[in-house]
Amino acid sequence: MADFFNKLTTINSEDGKSISVAGNTYKIIISGKETNGEYAVIDMLVPSFCGPGPHAHPEIQEAFYILDGEIEFVTEEGKINAKKGTFINIPKGGLIHQFKNLKKNLAHMLCIVTPAGMEEMFEEIGTPVEANEFLPQTEMNEQMMEKLKAVGEKFGQKFYPKDYLQK
Repeated sequence: MADFFNKLTTINSEDGKSISVAGNTYKIIISGKETNGEYAVIDMLVPSFCGPGPHAHPEIQEAFYILDGEIEFVTEEGKINAKKGTFINIPKGGLIHQFKNLKKNLAHMLCIVTPAGMEEMFEEIGTPVEANEFLPQTEMNEQMMEKLKAVGEKFGQKFYPKDYLQK
């Protein structure tokens, strides 16, 4: 089995699974199943005014590279307006953060999570969609928040109220 993970991996543009999460469409380019749990790469399309609420994952490092558009990242350390070509690294340790596309265009970014596992959470909380298909962002009610918290705990992620990082 170890030889499986020591081979060159090529993923074509039509490969990967697309999932709608919080109004965004995430395409899992490569999952932990193909990397022995070392990392996962997720292609993220974020429509206008969409993005996840405040959350943290102490055991996962998350890195973003903005391919197109502009994303506002808010952390406990402040706000960052990330434009095309910007790299953002959320280190392990549980930094509470969120991001949102505040422009009237589609934002596109690449996300790398180390170790893998977050992509499995997206599969559990999201809805499978076709590539470039977007579902409306649903308003979070108490029942949905409870489900999200339970799934998040399973994957080492904690969710906070939507106004948690507002100052």
